Amino acid sequence: MPGPLVECVPNVSEGRRLEVVEELAQAVRSVPEVRLLDYSWDGAHHRSVFTFVGPPQPVVEAALALAAVAVQRIDLRQHQGLHPRIGAVDVVPFVPLRGVTMDDCVALSRTFAQALWDRYRVPVYFYAHSALRPERRWLPYIRRGGFEALQASITQPDRHPDVGEPRVHPTAGATATGAREVLIAWNFTLATDDVQVARAVARRIRQSSGGLPGIQANGWALPGGGVQVSVNVLDYRATPLDVLYEAVCAEAARFGVEVRGTEFVGLVPAEALAQVAARALRADNLVVDRVLEPRLVE
Repeated sequence: MPGPLVECVPNVSEGRRLEVVEELAQAVRSVPEVRLLDYSWDGAHHRSVFTFVGPPQPVVEAALALAAVAVQRIDLRQHQGLHPRIGAVDVVPFVPLRGVTMDDCVALSRTFAQALWDRYRVPVYFYAHSALRPERRWLPYIRRGGFEALQASITQPDRHPDVGEPRVHPTAGATATGAREVLIAWNFTLATDDVQVARAVARRIRQSSGGLPGIQANGWALPGGGVQVSVNVLDYRATPLDVLYEAVCAEAARFGVEVRGTEFVGLVPAEALAQVAARALRADNLVVDRVLEPRLVE
């Protein structure tokens, strides 16, 4: 795909009705010049994640096409899952990949937000680089209490949306959008059923509690047993993936617990994986440009 390239990674509050997930995916595919790279869903979190790329304006159009399906097909009043959420289309980040600046992506988030309100009356909050208030740079601040709390508090001045009137859409709630760097979502399953262990590990590793830079984390109990530490890596250069993995293992070991397994949600930058391999192999010159497959598509 030559020319400017933007990535968009909407998180949608549907992870159990696979026919709806497929409708959402098809909405993205229907937009010319946009390529759907990956999508996945999780029933426990009741959430799906879509990753697509393309030129700036078509990417916005694809995000709006996905939103149209979500607003029509998802009713948050009937929605329960592990992951906190405020909307059917919960968060829509725009990420500069090539020939596009962060400011350009901020502008795209503004365009998307206004169209979402104008077309569907879904109020919107800006986060990350698009935030209009310092406290709203952090997505957890916007999502605190979820849809249910926002219903009761959106009329309060500090909870007013950045775009739209201070009232949630009756079934689709509200949406957060913004421009950000590449993010890696990584879940760690622990060999215990004690959710307090997962929460303690999450608290010890996340930046806001004095842990690792660029790390957000929460702990959940999984339906059917087991617990998970769910991590967002906001800056894999500040905290490489192997450093994060060892930290989670070490903190879990404090409670006599092992990491049973891990899973990535969405896509992972090749640079982040090359970084891990270089550290493990003590290879000073192992960078992404030395990986064969990326060179083949240049």
